[in-house]
Amino acid sequence: MSRRPRRAIALLVGGWALLSARELQGQGGRPGAAGGSAGAISRGVLVLPETVTVGDPFRVVVRVRAPRGATLDFPEAPDSGTGVEPLDPVVVTTAGDSSATEQAATYRLAAWDVGVRAIRFPDVVVREGAAVRRVAVGRELSVVVASVLPADSSERVPKPARPLFEFGPPWWWWGLVALAALGVVGALWWLWRRRRQAALPPHRTPKELADEEFARIAAMELVASGERGAYVALMADVVRDYLARVVAAAAPSLTTSELLQRLRGDTRLPLARLARLLQEVDLVKFAGVPIDAGRAELAGDEARGVVEEVHQALQPAEQREAA
Repeated sequence: MSRRPRRAIALLVGGWALLSARELQGQGGRPGAAGGSAGAISRGVLVLPETVTVGDPFRVVVRVRAPRGATLDFPEAPDSGTGVEPLDPVVVTTAGDSSATEQAATYRLAAWDVGVRAIRFPDVVVREGAAVRRVAVGRELSVVVASVLPADSSERVPKPARPLFEFGPPWWWWGLVALAALGVVGALWWLWRRRRQAALPPHRTPKELADEEFARIAAMELVASGERGAYVALMADVVRDYLARVVAAAAPSLTTSELLQRLRGDTRLPLARLARLLQEVDLVKFAGVPIDAGRAELAGDEARGVVEEVHQALQPAEQREAA
């Protein structure tokens, strides 16, 4: 048997014996009785212990003796309005007396405030056949509840109430925020790409680039200003740049003889016409052979003609027929 049941039995037996020694007197030491001499009812009440601390359990033992054959209905619990509450259900035991009905009810209680706390029970109902009588448990029952605070601390300052726990936004709210952020980033990227593509110059073919360079050189009026050698050299460079864009073997770093050697097997190109133009320009550029204005204009026209002929030769057959 554990320590707690043994202690409960010891308290119950001790309370029963003490009540018997007091001749069924109440807490104040006065005997309690109900009814006349015939069928007398007596009761006794005991509080164990009479002084406790806040929350410590104590017991109230109510003993009633009634005539033989009577039935006793004890209250289930005391009134909770005084700060005294039950910890366990009431335990009712019957004494082995064949001359009378004698029972004891044990209440295990606890008090939750300091000071003298009143203990109020409903009446015990005694039934003898059709007769019903009530026995008051006690109007002045009490227990002294001592403070658990130190002796020098008489004030009880409760802790401030904790703030209510506030839940944050639901998880799907963050998903919506992330989707909105992705949408904004995607829109900014699309606008940047659109603006960048609009800012880029339109794609031009090698023939268009060569024509623009021919026009730019012509606008410089080098022949009229006496720079005939520079004019033919620039026009020949445009031809070399055009060939480098349309023919993989025509690298700009090659000399005239190396370029003609590389292009000898390409039947699409007017090699004889290209060789005459480049060799004549090399004589002007490197040997300093003079060239008059008429000859310079003819060399410029020949450069345009070579580019046009190569362009037509490299076009697919259906495009040439459409042209």
